[in-house]
Parts: sequence; C-alpha cells; structure tokens
Amino acid sequence: SSYGSGLKKFHIFCDIFSIPEADHLPASFELLHSFALWAISNPSATEHFLGKYLSAIRAWHLAQGWPPPLSPEHFTQINWSLRRMENLQGTRHRPIRPPITLHMLAAIKATLRTDQPFDACIWAMSSCAFFGMMQFREVAVNTRASFNKSKHITRKDVHLGFDLTGKPYARLDLPQAKTAKSGEIQSIFIVEQGDLCPIQALQNLAEIVPALPDDPLFSWRDSKGVIRPMVKTRAIESINSILSAWNWGTTFGHSFRIGGTLFYLANKVDPEIVCIAGRWKSLAYETYIRAFEQVATQHLGSLANIHTSQS
Repeated sequence: SSYGSGLKKFHIFCDIFSIPEADHLPASFELLHSFALWAISNPSATEHFLGKYLSAIRAWHLAQGWPPPLSPEHFTQINWSLRRMENLQGTRHRPIRPPITLHMLAAIKATLRTDQPFDACIWAMSSCAFFGMMQFREVAVNTRASFNKSKHITRKDVHLGFDLTGKPYARLDLPQAKTAKSGEIQSIFIVEQGDLCPIQALQNLAEIVPALPDDPLFSWRDSKGVIRPMVKTRAIESINSILSAWNWGTTFGHSFRIGGTLFYLANKVDPEIVCIAGRWKSLAYETYIRAFEQVATQHLGSLANIHTSQS
C-alpha cells in the first residue's frame, strides 16, 4: 500500500542520514523538508508519489496520537523548495543524479591513499564539494588546457581564518560561478567536520602537492613533477570506481552538491542558512552573506563528526 511504502521510504531516508530514532516521531518540519527533497531526487519519483509519502507520514502521526506534522505553510515551503530544486537542475534529458551520502563520502576517504598526490586531490575536492555544496565543475576542469586562473579557483583563492567564537574556517573565493553576476566573486565557507573535515583535506593537499598561488587549487603533481589541474572525467572515473566497489553504482555520477544540501537539512540546519551557504539566491542573501562568514561554524560545524562517531 502507499501507506506502507511511504513509511518505508521515510525510514530508509532516516537510516541513510543517521537520524536518531527519537526524531522520527514526531518528525520536525526540517526533517520532512529534507525527506521531500531526497525522495524527489530519485529519477522514478514524482510529486504525486511524494504527496502519498507525506500523507502516509501524516496518517502515522495521527495513529500514534500526534498532531499532523506539517501545516499548510509547511507544504507551501516544501513546494517552493521543490521548484528551486528544479531550477537548480535546469532542463535536462537525464534523470536527476542521486545524492552522495555521508557514508559514501567516508568510503571515498577510506579507499583513497591521501598521502599520494592524485588521491589527495580527489579527497580534497570531494570533501569540499560535499560540505561546501559545490557543483563539480567548480572543483574540476573539463580539460587540462582549459584551466584559466581568471575563471577557476586557484591556491591564492583560499583564505583561512577564525570566526567570532575562535573556531577555524576556510573561505574559497570562486572567480566565476554559474549563479554569480558577471564579475561577481562568490564565497564558499567550509568548517571543521570531524574525520571528514574539508579544511584538513585542503591542508593535506597543500602539503602533498605544494604549488604556486596561481596554480589550480584542486591539482596534483605527475611523475615528472608537473602540476596538473584535476580533470572532471578523471575525477568522476576515480570516484565512481570506489562507489562501484562499495556496491553503490555509478549511474550518471552522484551529486555532491545535493548530497551536502540534504545532509545539512537532515541535521536540522535552517533552510535559509543552507540557502545562504549553498549560494542560492534568496531575499536575505545579499544582506546576510557578509555576516555569514563570522558565524558559519556555529551553523554548519562538526555535524559529520557526530555521525561518524556513532557509526
């Protein structure tokens, strides 16, 4: 029945993202908002099925003596998020890619030899793409010859600092981004995340692959000592080979940006904060983006450490 399949889908989501059982019932709006985005990312899912899933969760709450978990305003916000997700994906002939999960990210790190130049680069770009909610084209180039320091992120575009609470963060300044206006630099904020920490991944990359300020940020050194930007096809081949070995498949590749977004939302980070950190335009974006640098660790920090320590 649709009731049973809806609940099963919800519990699968909670298992994948390590949601504590106590948070399943009653389910918060933030959790169900994340579930909706995750469920619709399945290529075979439609809003019709999503409606049935949410109805099943509502019926489950009522049967257990809890009030309906979603108000009409909540449904309006979920629908708005689904529209934004469609805009993010754009017009495509292929299905939406499934998201990278925290367990997948941990498997990628466990498999790579991060003391080797190529693998150190793969790990740094994977961690940053996930926790920074970056598009893969922002961490890789199409071809070695296509690298352009005025368009692609370089070593000098990384800025390390401490926020108002004294916690470290890194700011990555993108010279060019799809969602940016012409000539606008967009900033990505990454913070500590336990064993999967992107800041540590960047520090390791700098140590294993020392480079000049104008060299590509995500680069590796070949056997002749030549610095090479990471090419997208090679990176995806490497990541897909790992995911395939762990029986997660390789269909069209997995989305780090959507995976990171769902991870934060599943951990009850405010959707507006996710919107700001993910560089999606909102009415508050221009107002808050400068201040966000000083509070990023409070909103996004150490979430991965909680879950990896529980695994």
